[in-house]
Amino acid sequence: MPKKPIKEKIYAKGVEIGIYTTDFQNEFISLTDIARYKSDEPNDVIRNWMRNRDTIEFLGLWESLHNPNFKPVEFDGFRNQAGLNAFTMSPTKWISGVNAIGIVSKSGRWGGTFAHSDIAFEFASWISAEFKLYIIKDYKRLKSDENSRLSLNWNLNREVAKLNYRIHTDAIKQNLIPPELTQEQIVYTYANEADLLNVALFGQTAKQWRDANPGKKGNMRDEATIQQLLVLANMESYNAILIEQGKTQSERLVLLHDLAIKQLETIESLSVQHLPQIQGDDKLI
Repeated sequence: MPKKPIKEKIYAKGVEIGIYTTDFQNEFISLTDIARYKSDEPNDVIRNWMRNRDTIEFLGLWESLHNPNFKPVEFDGFRNQAGLNAFTMSPTKWISGVNAIGIVSKSGRWGGTFAHSDIAFEFASWISAEFKLYIIKDYKRLKSDENSRLSLNWNLNREVAKLNYRIHTDAIKQNLIPPELTQEQIVYTYANEADLLNVALFGQTAKQWRDANPGKKGNMRDEATIQQLLVLANMESYNAILIEQGKTQSERLVLLHDLAIKQLETIESLSVQHLPQIQGDDKLI
């Protein structure tokens, strides 16, 4: 299920610059808005920047670090041509050519060319070092505001998930684990039930996530969004009830998966501005 982008604005020297995120970890900033600081033809400014060999090298390195589906062979073709008088490059050509994810071309009222903040700051440096500093200043202000809204809520929901996990494991101990099991068997049963929730919510087991993310510390729940943690808390309580009702694991997987879909759809449909406040200006999202 694609996540609904959360849109904001930052300001630099009187220029309004669009920014959005889908996970509150990776922000995409409008190159089109940044380019308007230099010219009334922002698309031409972006294309001229992308013609440079240094730009192509930087974009290729960023994609190789963050994009498992990056096409290095196609990138080498662009790199060999970059800087030549006949070489042209555009966002759509780059995206389709190397399967890029760091630059996004959007249509509609909120349309234009957006780039990951790493790339956007590089572009801003090319436009103007002074202008880049103004962008970073307001970007930090936005992140500070975001952290004040999110940090308390993330930790709160993480603790709620832990509390419900205790209720959940108690139900497993009382209803699924017969006496005379070894400690190893008990641990295996807990892990199996945890993976039931993982599959129902995340579509994979903990081991599958670790195998797919060898460089990350922690686990998939540490990487979860606030929305997912909130649903996880509800799923753990619901699973405890289903266990007490004697539902089989296969039956519970279907019911838990349906619950996850319905609750995530409901949460995604809510507007951040209309959610209740929990303390001061902090909002649940």
